[in-house]
Amino acid sequence: MSSKVPFHLNARKKPRQARAQATLNAIFEATIQVLLVDGPYQLTTTRVAERAGVSVGTLYQYFPHKQALFYALNERYMDALADKVEIACAARHGAPIRQMVEALLTSYWNAKMERPEVTRALYRSIAELDNGPLIEEFSRRVDTVTAEMLASASDAAFTDLPGVSLTLLNVIFGTIRSVFERSLFPAEAEAVHAQLVLMCTVYLEAVRKPGRD
Repeated sequence: MSSKVPFHLNARKKPRQARAQATLNAIFEATIQVLLVDGPYQLTTTRVAERAGVSVGTLYQYFPHKQALFYALNERYMDALADKVEIACAARHGAPIRQMVEALLTSYWNAKMERPEVTRALYRSIAELDNGPLIEEFSRRVDTVTAEMLASASDAAFTDLPGVSLTLLNVIFGTIRSVFERSLFPAEAEAVHAQLVLMCTVYLEAVRKPGRD
């Protein structure tokens, strides 16, 4: 995702063949499974290698230590998340703002809720990482596609489009993270989702330029 990975968190090599990619996928999935059982502080590269069915030496060919592994795992996750948001936003160009809000919010929501236990584990794994480059690149991608989508709205225009887009995304991302941090029950989470769609739609209607229907 990012070309600004801190040097000490860089992966040692990238997979170039299908077999190597399959090994890397197994390492990532094993990392998730160990994270779920042991948490980030008890996780070791030895446990990950055993779970993945590879030698520790093979794991070290890619990642020099567990912090680099955590970074790569979160990079992979956030790259896929940005892809989903980009697809959703591109598909709603020219739509009314309510449809835009629902598409943007729901694409992000569904990606986070697909494996909620993994989302929680990843939040914990980045606690001590220098993840600034990941956030920067993810934000750049999502800010761009959201602003482009809102600029094409069929029923609204905005004087301060960058500010509106930034506020909208902060509300969505912050609220959804809170759902995980508070470990809400599914029914409570779905209620928040519905209210969040309403809140964001009303916000966009309130800040749009007058006279645009």
